[in-house]
Amino acid sequence: MGGAVSAGEDNDELIDNLKEAQYIRTELVEQAFRAIDRADYYLEEFKDNAYKDLAWKHGNIHLSAPCIYSEVMEALDLQPGLSFLNLGSGTGYLSSMVGLILGPFGVNHGVELHSDVIEYAKQKLDFFIKTSDSFDKFEFCEPSFVTGNCLEISPDCTQYDRVYCGAGVQKEHEDYMKNLLKVGGILVMPLEEKLTKITRTGPSAWETKKILAVSFAPLIQPNHADSGKSRLVHLPPVAVRSLQDLARIAIRGTIKKIIHQETMSKNGNGLKNPPKFKRRRVRRRRMETIVFLDKEVFASRISNPSDDNNNSEDIEDERREEEETKPSELKPDPPVNFLREKVLSLPLPDPLKYYLLYYREK
Repeated sequence: MGGAVSAGEDNDELIDNLKEAQYIRTELVEQAFRAIDRADYYLEEFKDNAYKDLAWKHGNIHLSAPCIYSEVMEALDLQPGLSFLNLGSGTGYLSSMVGLILGPFGVNHGVELHSDVIEYAKQKLDFFIKTSDSFDKFEFCEPSFVTGNCLEISPDCTQYDRVYCGAGVQKEHEDYMKNLLKVGGILVMPLEEKLTKITRTGPSAWETKKILAVSFAPLIQPNHADSGKSRLVHLPPVAVRSLQDLARIAIRGTIKKIIHQETMSKNGNGLKNPPKFKRRRVRRRRMETIVFLDKEVFASRISNPSDDNNNSEDIEDERREEEETKPSELKPDPPVNFLREKVLSLPLPDPLKYYLLYYREK
């Protein structure tokens, strides 16, 4: 699946393309996509393909196409504080983006069939928390992953506000999936070759909307050949945050507000010194004639004797212009983590400072 939008040179350009094609339509979803670099979830030797709108699979590791994840994120209608269950959580890429929106008081659980993929997801999650420049811009709902078949979830598990299944769901399992939802909840899953959004409007009432045609590998059916018994999947309990953790969240939130107020006070309603951009000079180009004939394209160039002279003059003008503007042009400063700087400047013991920073390396 994929190929709906052009490839990007980097993560931001990929997101720009998804926005332009209307796959990403809301600010919250855009922020989450920009905060987590898709390439970080690829194996090193495959990163050249990270910004293409294509699915990727290597062994048990799998990522859906960006356009699919965009539609899923938009359809889930995520809000801070909700509970989320990801069935077939894979690399954890989607779960981590969801966690940025759910915030510190949400619930973020994933079920994955393959234990090696769980380990891969934990490594990628740890890398994001420790190294990402985006982490301190959000209060994160860290995902928890368990190994097992998502068709064997314990019947006494809690219900969720939002559920996503990343594999094709057979019609006979539709009711099973629906029962994982709270009233008012939203389920998004591939059902009968359509990405489908189901909203639970009452104890026995549902609204169904087909989003787009998709092709997903089907859910793997439980195999009881070895023991003859079902291996129930027990989801993590909904933990109550400690007072220490709540204090960290509150302190970080207060510091962010102070930084925002200081920035607004310093800049006023806008930037006092907007960055200077070098004016691009438009070169005069040779005239080209394009002829369409029976679906074939022929191109001919009409040259002007003065073209070469004009081009030389243009290049010389550009060089002169660059020299004139060079002293005033500065490279943009690298991004500054103001939250980290503010925390490190506080008159607190170092262990407390690093606790407030989640022991991050940068």
